Order: sequence, then C-alpha cells, then structure tokens
Amino acid sequence: MDLSLLPDGGMRWLDASGPKSTIVLSTRIRLARNVRGIPFSQRAKDGDRTAVLERVSEAAASSDHLASAVAFHLDQMERPERQLLHERHLVSKELAGLERESRPRPGAALLVQDQVGVMVNEEDHLRLHGMWSGVDLEDAYAAVEAVDVELGRLVPFAFHPEFGYLTSCPTNAGTGLRASVLIHLPGLVLTKEINKVLQGLTQVGLTFRGLYGEGSEVVGNFFQLSNQTTLGKTEDELIDHLGKIVRQVVEYEEQARDVLLRTAPDEVEDKTWRAYGLLKHARQLSFEETMNLLSGVRLGVGLNLLPGPG
Repeated sequence: MDLSLLPDGGMRWLDASGPKSTIVLSTRIRLARNVRGIPFSQRAKDGDRTAVLERVSEAAASSDHLASAVAFHLDQMERPERQLLHERHLVSKELAGLERESRPRPGAALLVQDQVGVMVNEEDHLRLHGMWSGVDLEDAYAAVEAVDVELGRLVPFAFHPEFGYLTSCPTNAGTGLRASVLIHLPGLVLTKEINKVLQGLTQVGLTFRGLYGEGSEVVGNFFQLSNQTTLGKTEDELIDHLGKIVRQVVEYEEQARDVLLRTAPDEVEDKTWRAYGLLKHARQLSFEETMNLLSGVRLGVGLNLLPGPG
C-alpha cells in the first residue's frame, strides 16, 4: 500500500496556517452516518460490511468531492501502515485494528481526498471527517457537509423524522456531528488554572479528551475539546457554541502565558530551552516524555523564546 498517495501526507492540519494556530493545532469535524436497510456495525456480518463498502465506493466514484479519492483497505494493510494512519488522525484505533492482536474487519476502509476522509465500517457504516489547521470550524464543516450532501443523494442514510440520523451509539443520534479542536494549554496547566477551565466546559455542554480522542489520556498539555450532545440542536448551533467557548479558552490561555512571562520569566525560558536540549540530544525518550518536551518547545516558540521553524 503506497502511503505516499496521501494528500500532503495526511498532515496539512499541522502546517500552522489556521487562525490561532499557536494555541489550537487543529479543528476536526466528524459526521456519523449509516446506510438504510443494512444492519448496523454491532450486528453486521462480513457480507453486510462488504456491501457497505461497495455502495460507498460506487457513490464516491460518481461524486464530485470523492471521485479522485485514494482508497486504503485496512484489512489488507500491515500494522505499521495502519498505525501511521491512526497517528495522523485519519482512522480510529478500532477501525485500524490496533487493539492488542486484533485485525481490521473485512470491509474496513478509508477514502481520502484533499482534507476530507470517509472511514467505512467503523462504529457506524460511515464516519465522514475533515481536519483543518487552527480554529476553523465553519470551513471544516462546510467541506465535510458538502461530501455528506453528495453521498446522501447517492446512498440512502438511516434517518428518523423525530430522532434525526440514526447511529450505533444513541449519544451520536440526531445530527451525528462531533466537532472538536485540539488545543495546547501549557499556560493554564502551569498556572494551575486548568481544572477550573475543564470543569467549566462540562457545565456548558462540552467535554474534553486526550490527544487521540475518546479513551486516550491527556499528554503534553494537549486537550481535545468537543460537543457532548448531538441531538436537539442544529449543526450550526453546535458549531457556533463550540466556537464561542474555544475562543474563550484561547483567551484564558493567552492570559495565563502573559502571567508566566511577568511572574516567572526565567523559569519559563529555562523550561523551554531544557526541553529543546533534551529533544535534540537525548538518545531514548518515551512517548509521554517526548510529548511533554514538545509541549515545552511549542510553548517557547509561541512566546518567542525559541526560534520557530524556518
């Protein structure tokens, strides 16, 4: 499988070109959909999953937004290749079959064109998703929605007039939308204000996770903030609400960084340069240690204490 076919290596969301990208790494939009008339994933048999993949592949070939999509059949890929797709946030750990000695199920696939991808036969038949640099919820949603509308004309989605789009997990029913941002909050962590902010998120209908979403731990001061409910509000309302809260959190982080520079400039500068030195000269580092050191370097670049790339 030629992973060089991935558009921009699947990492355009890391190019720091988006708004507030010194603090917010990326914006992600995900829509959950299921094909009407085919058992949902938990009850689907291998033949059902193959049928889903065939229908989605045919629809993609007839669409404008996925006609040139690169297809990755995960059940035919080696573990390191699947791991790479997961690390670049293109597939979930479950779809890639990375849990212990598991393998991807038949029909597990990823379609990618530009910055939008479609996971096939994950928890739901389809998981449409896109990642953008910085805080860019509106543009990311517009791109994913365009694919959703087009596929919806070609593939009948399971939909209920009262409950909206039907999903394997009831918490995803309704819009099927999960909007999230991956945000770097070392200032709030170092000033010990992070717990107050995270508690406030839960009170306004948001939730936080680790670097790789649900089930992952927070490392390197990277938090994934997202909407908690998908039912009872429109997509625009959910995105608008998340955007307002994220902008507030960004402001809190900027204030915390200003406090650090005023009250402990030498300590902050020492922390960032120590992190840089260890990353440059260490011979063995664990994943957690690496992420924590990268957090220090990223903070230093954001505060102009270290030179940025280029």
